[in-house]
This record gives sequence, C-alpha cells and structure tokens, in this order.
Amino acid sequence: MRVTNRMMTNNLLYNINGNKNSLSGLEQQYATGMRIQRPSEDPIIAVRALKLRTNLSELNQYYEKNIPDAMSWMDVTESALKVVNSILTQVHTYCVQGSTDTLTADDRASIVKNLNELKGQIYQEGDTNYAGRYVFTGYKTDTSLVFDESQENEKYTITEPLKGTDIDIIKKAINDCDLKSYDPETSTEADYADNPEKPNMINAYRIRLAYDELDKAEDGGELSIRFGETDEDGEVTYTDFNMGAVTEMLSTDANAYQVAEDEVHYLTDTGELIIGSELYNEWRVLENIEITYDKTSFEKNDLRPEHYFNCDVTSLNEEGEPDDTKEVLHYTKQNQEISYEVNFGQKLVINTQGSDAIQHAIGRTIDGALNAVNDVIKVEEKIAEINKMLENEEITAEQEGALKAMLALAEDELTLKSEVMQDTFSKALTEIEQQQDVVNVAVADLGSRYVRLQLTESRLSDEQTDFEELLSSNEDADMVETIINYQAMQTVYNASLNAASKSLQTTLLDFL
Repeated sequence: MRVTNRMMTNNLLYNINGNKNSLSGLEQQYATGMRIQRPSEDPIIAVRALKLRTNLSELNQYYEKNIPDAMSWMDVTESALKVVNSILTQVHTYCVQGSTDTLTADDRASIVKNLNELKGQIYQEGDTNYAGRYVFTGYKTDTSLVFDESQENEKYTITEPLKGTDIDIIKKAINDCDLKSYDPETSTEADYADNPEKPNMINAYRIRLAYDELDKAEDGGELSIRFGETDEDGEVTYTDFNMGAVTEMLSTDANAYQVAEDEVHYLTDTGELIIGSELYNEWRVLENIEITYDKTSFEKNDLRPEHYFNCDVTSLNEEGEPDDTKEVLHYTKQNQEISYEVNFGQKLVINTQGSDAIQHAIGRTIDGALNAVNDVIKVEEKIAEINKMLENEEITAEQEGALKAMLALAEDELTLKSEVMQDTFSKALTEIEQQQDVVNVAVADLGSRYVRLQLTESRLSDEQTDFEELLSSNEDADMVETIINYQAMQTVYNASLNAASKSLQTTLLDFL
C-alpha cells in the first residue's frame, strides 16, 4: 500500500486532534469537578443524575420545610394544651376550696371571680395560632375557635347530639324565702312559720345543653327533640318527641325544677332540660338523642358552634329579622384532619381539633359552680338584711316574730343551698378531672405523632446524606485520578506534537 505525505499529515492531525479532545475533556473535569458536561457524553450517568437530583430535591422539601413546619405547628398546639391542663388544675384547686362550708361571702366571691377569669383563659387558649392560622379549628384555619367579641347579628340553629348517659341527677333547693314578701304592716309570724311551702331539697333529672341564654319562643326560638334507633346496617332512624309535653320556662320561675313524670321544662336562660322521672327511665338507655335549639346572643370567649355541631347560621338585619340578601350558611361537623406529607408517600396528621380537647363541659361545669356559689351568697345577703332589720329598735314584737320566722326559713334555705353548692363542687371536681383526662389524651395523641415525626426526621437526615453521597459518586470526578490522567494525556499530546514535527520535516523536494 502506497503511503503519501498527505496521508501521513492527515493521520498526524487526526491523532493530534483526538489527543487534544481527550486533554480538553480531562481539563474540563479538572476545572469543574464533574464527570460529564453534557448528557451525550454519558447518557447513563445523566439519567441517574436526574433521578437522584429529583429524589434529593423532594427529600430536602420534606426534611428542611415540611417537617420543621409540622413540628412548629405541633409545638404550638402542645404548649396551648399544657396551659389548658395547668388552668384546669387551678380550677380543681378552687373547686376544692369552694366545697368547704367555712368560707365567708367574700371568700366565695373571690372564688367566683377567679373561676370566671380562668374559664375565659381556657377558651382564649383555643384561639392559639401558628403563622396566622388557628390550630384548633380544623380546615377553618382562618376562623377563631371562640367569639372575639359579643355578637347578636347572627342566629345559630344548633343540633346537639347527646346520649342517655348525658342526663344528670342534680340536687336543687326549692321554695326560696322571698324577702319581698315581708310587709311590716301585714306580715305575721304565722305567715312564715306555718307556710307549707318551706325550703326543701329535691332531685331533678337534667340534660345540660352546650349553651345557655337560648332564644325564647317569643323571640323566634324553637326547640325540637328526636331519638334515633340504629338498625343492623348501622343506619339511624329518627323519631320526633311530642313537643306538646315541653314547657318553656326560666330557671327563676316557680316550679322550674319540679316537673311532672311525663313532661319537660325547657329553661332557656340556663340551657337546661328538666325531665320527668318517667321520661328519664325511657331516655337514659338511648344511644342517639338530637336536640335542636336556637341561639342568637353570644358573649366574648363563647365557643363557636360551627366547630362542634351541625348548625345553620342566619344573618340578621338591624331589626333582628333574617337578612334575605344573605344565604343561610350550613355547617356539618366532621373530622377535619390536616395532614402534612413528611416523606415519600407518608402523611402525618399534625392538628388537634378543638372538639377533641377544649369542650363546652369545661365552661358549663364552671358556670354551674359559679351559680351555686352565687345562690349561697344571695342567701347570706338575705340573712344579713333580715338581721339588719331585726336590729332596728323601733320594730314591734309582732314584726320581730315575723322577721325571726322569716330568718329561720332563710337559714334553712342557706343550709340547703350550701349542701347544693358542696354537691355541685363535688361533681365539678369529678367533671374537671374528666376534662383533664380529655386534655391529657389529646396531649398523649399529639406526643405520639410528634415522636413519629422525630423518627421520620432522623431517617430523612440519614437518607439525605446517602443521596448526596450517591449523587456525588455519580456526578463528581475523582480528582486524584483526573489529575493523573490529565498529566498523562498532556504528555501524550506533547508527544504527538513532537512526533508530527519530526515526521513532517523531510519531503520529496529535499531530494530534487
């Protein structure tokens, strides 16, 4: 085969260019630290790098953003629940103090004030928020758990689910001694000493609703009661109670807590249903009781019904009538769990709903204790007023006899209401302990989820390191090897240049 100078020249240039390309590739690896500069250089490395970078990006989202955000939310929630538990402990202490019969009126007034403040603080904790989002209100993170101020421009129709076991048996003192009944001109000792309606103690069967100060019938308020039976398929069929057996009253009305066996007294001011003994025996075994009632007036720190019950909200105009320009809002109570994706295909519930931790029973129990204390304080004031009247030296013997007889009735009333107060505080102690159990369960549930989150965080930390190492081994050049190869290729390149310079020095012209 004949080899020409052109062929030799082309081969030399080809070899020099090839060595130069190899040297350039090694130079780029040396300068950038990367094994390849474009996918075409090694498609396998490029595809693997894309997958690893995608996985690492998702992992960083979980580890650096989602998990810290979830932890912060849960930390805020746990802190609020612990404060609630601490306040309940203080309430429990005051209930223990209030149950003693050695306290003065001033002591009880102080207890009332403290309990009222603690109640407000408990519900204020329900408005705890994280980054502007309320943590106890489920999906409605822009709506507070409690009313921030008093409001009367919306009418709530609330459907409250209950069970027969929710019916309480309470003690109630009846036939109060009425100071207004005393007339210095006509009242006699016999009017009080021989009065058959003397202060007495009775037991009453009560359903305590979640709210008090409910709408009266004369103001458009309605009440309905129905019972549900569950069939074999789990479907609940409801039947309505005969509302003709229900009488709307106030707790201050005579015989408010004395009810016929088959009747119900609906006390709108205290939010109580006082039921007869016959109905009690029928209702106490029921699993499904639904009571629907209306409430328009809400005070500051009252829990919002939409977070706890099925309810309809009707906007009212300035005259207190339904505003036809606005639609009725319908709220359905459901489990509203906020989940964060904390790992590949793994979600974790981060929120605790207010209905699972901060319940109406807390405030209603405190209200019951407050009312019992106030009843005792009022009787003590009544006794003090009678004693003041007895100190008047100008009263007649007949007036003195009437006042002493009335004083005896008032003292009997004080004895009975003190007993009611002690019984109320005794039950309050149990109910507060039950509420603390509810809060503790919520804290424990939150804590178990927090531990899972910590374990996930620890695992993601390890995975992050592993992925970074895999990505580095896939993309990064071995610098020691690259330097050695670069120097070797540089030698080869220089050698090719040297060979070319010597091979091309002699041509045919040199022999002509």
